[in-house]
Amino acid sequence: METKVEALEGNKAKVTVTIDAADIDGRINKTYKDFARKYNFPGFRKGKAPRPVIDNALGAEAVLATVTDEVINSAYPAAIEAEKLAPMGAPAMEENELVCAGKPYTVTFTVELRPAAELSNYDAVAIEIPFADATEAEIEDQMNAMAEHYTTYEDASAATKMKPENFADLTIKATDADGNDIAAITSESRLYGPGTGMLSEAFDAEIMGMKKGQTKEFTLEVPADETAVLLADQAGKPVAFEVTCNVVKKKAAPEITDEWAKETMGFESVDDMREQIKQSLSMQKASMMPRIKENAIMAQLLERFEGDAPEALVNEAETSLLQDFFTQMQRAGMTFDAYLASQDITADQFKADLKAQSADHVKEELALEAWARHAGMEVTDEDISAEFAKTGVEDPAALEQEWRDAGRLHLIRTGLLRQKAIEDLMENASVTEVDFAAQAAAEKKAAKKPAKKKAAKKADAEPAAEEAAE
Repeated sequence: METKVEALEGNKAKVTVTIDAADIDGRINKTYKDFARKYNFPGFRKGKAPRPVIDNALGAEAVLATVTDEVINSAYPAAIEAEKLAPMGAPAMEENELVCAGKPYTVTFTVELRPAAELSNYDAVAIEIPFADATEAEIEDQMNAMAEHYTTYEDASAATKMKPENFADLTIKATDADGNDIAAITSESRLYGPGTGMLSEAFDAEIMGMKKGQTKEFTLEVPADETAVLLADQAGKPVAFEVTCNVVKKKAAPEITDEWAKETMGFESVDDMREQIKQSLSMQKASMMPRIKENAIMAQLLERFEGDAPEALVNEAETSLLQDFFTQMQRAGMTFDAYLASQDITADQFKADLKAQSADHVKEELALEAWARHAGMEVTDEDISAEFAKTGVEDPAALEQEWRDAGRLHLIRTGLLRQKAIEDLMENASVTEVDFAAQAAAEKKAAKKPAKKKAAKKADAEPAAEEAAE
């Protein structure tokens, strides 16, 4: 068998496969023998019918048509493997005549290939990852999160005005355009915190500055794309509110003391609590670190990726991700509607997220293939055989041959190539360890300073203003 590959526009290739005359004759002879054994021909024993009898009984072209189909079906996977091509989708076969004894036979098809993507540069990536061991800031975050779980809401003074960081006990009466109560929102007493996603930012803005005992009436035009949990059913409609602030509340987290650590959390002391949290965090980070490093590297490669992900590959990835998602939902016993509610998203948002995730997945694969190609990496037959040996099947060689005959070995080859690429990237990456928890705490602290300065300036200005007024 001889193969010839001609590159076409649109990342396609025209493949011509020529099977020599001796192979065609051998296939014809074998098929006549198979037919002689398979069918009953009057006057002849099983397997002894001559060719003219078979042609008269089954038709002069029966054997040739069978051989032709066999040659065409086997030519595609054989050519794909011989030329180490990575096709996308099914091939487009050109019309072919029947094989003819004593003559070579040509099969021609066009196939779309995986694109050879490029990166903006192929320098070793530089990434930032967390420290391998738990840091003091991470331990502090974990301890504060545990204390937060036991947070209480204490009544503030009657003069306290509602602020974004406060909660409030509200009496809410909500009515639709026809004056009907909206049961999902209306409540005599609802503990509400701004920014929780239960009601909209517009609602939060309206209740800012309210004090204990104050009542306010307002109407909101709910946007058509509203995602707030309690307003989603009113999307695109007006909602009238009558809100009474029963009391403004402040969050009060417990003080982390030896007594609290022992009586509430079951530790011997605060020091014991810190040590056990440190050990737990370090173990978690040790198991997650390879994945964290890989994700950081892939984020860098995505930034270097040039062009767009092919739509055909994105659709294929989307189908695969969707199948995996519903399989997981089925195992968890959760419905799709329940999942959407738990994530506080709509079906359209889910579809958009899935499409974006699929596109990123394709770009990541193509980026790794580009890295491997640029580095001159190759996958050997031994690599492929070793991969089948890992499957644990009784006869890995037979399974490998099945994949070869079906023209699917390119999937294994491409996957191993990506694996070699990520291993190379991880081995040669420039890694900087960063205490992200301490960084976040510093940024949070810095964000509060302007507010304090502004308050100080206001305090300095008040006496001057009073003096001027006098």
